[in-house]
Amino acid sequence: MSESYELLELDWITLGAVGQPGHRLFFLQAGQGPSVVTLKLEKVQVAAMVTWIARTLEDLPAPGPLPSQITPEPFLDPEWVVGSLGGGYDIDTDRVLLIATELTESSSDDDLPDDILDDSGAVARLGATREQMAALAIQGTSLIASGRPPCPLCGYPLDPSGHACPRTNGHRPPSL
Repeated sequence: MSESYELLELDWITLGAVGQPGHRLFFLQAGQGPSVVTLKLEKVQVAAMVTWIARTLEDLPAPGPLPSQITPEPFLDPEWVVGSLGGGYDIDTDRVLLIATELTESSSDDDLPDDILDDSGAVARLGATREQMAALAIQGTSLIASGRPPCPLCGYPLDPSGHACPRTNGHRPPSL
């Protein structure tokens, strides 16, 4: 089993990607004191996390001044691959809690809700201020937008050579 992390008073949190669009590896990185954790994510997970953060922050008092954008530490191998993301807001500490669970064989076999309760994988509990989370959402939105543009017909990413769009039954591939 991989190592679990509980960093509930983060000094910083950031997102990053390495590689060329279409072949990028996305990661979430957070630090509290000397502890730094790097977790691998999929692009759709980054997009879902950004949406969740925005919706969560809508219901809370407006954040104060946002921290400057954090440049990720030099990328090393991630601790583990994220299978699912969740979270909440702790009113007592005024922290947004992001909970990432490790992708395990049982969680990758099927997407049953019971898999979330599978305790065979590691868990990272990351507590950040509203300001840190707002900055993370902005950074995630920029990171996603810097990738391949979506097809105007189906929404799937376009390669420079185009793609076989399901909306056109593959007869004329849209191009950039």
